[in-house]
This record gives sequence, structure tokens and C-alpha cells, in this order.
Amino acid sequence: MSLIDNPDQARRLARAIMSDVAIYNREKVEQGIKNDNIFDILSEELDEGRQHFNTRVTPGLAQSNMFEIAVVDVLIKRAGKIESPIW
Repeated sequence: MSLIDNPDQARRLARAIMSDVAIYNREKVEQGIKNDNIFDILSEELDEGRQHFNTRVTPGLAQSNMFEIAVVDVLIKRAGKIESPIW
């Protein structure tokens, strides 16, 4: 399997990984947003997602902030409807 070297494809991969994290960990996401500790609660899942991303893209894309942007866009922004003191 060849590594992804296209930035748009890498962004899609990062977003897909984060969508899976959000879907399979709905309760953790909700709890993390409500208690402002989402990165602590999902640290294992985020680490695993990051590792998966890094194994699928070229080193240059792995070093970018693409994965972190996907975390914010998919996990944080989509959770905006959850009541929390952080908003």
C-alpha cells in the first residue's frame, strides 16, 4: 500500500478517522465537552487515531497540523450543541 501524498486526501483521511472516534465514543465526547476534559478522556483514542494517520501518509504530511485541525473540526465544532461552560 502506498502512502498518501496528496494533502486533500490526507485531510479527508484525518476527518474520517476523527469521525470514527466521535461515532464510537459518543458518551466520552459528550462527557468530555461537558466537563472540559475531552482531550484527557479521549487521549488513548486520539493517540491511536494519530498513529493510524501517520502510517497512512507521507512523513511531510504526518508532520503537518492536519490531524489536529480534524480533531477540532470534527470533535469540537460538531459538539457545539452540547451544553458546556466552555462555550
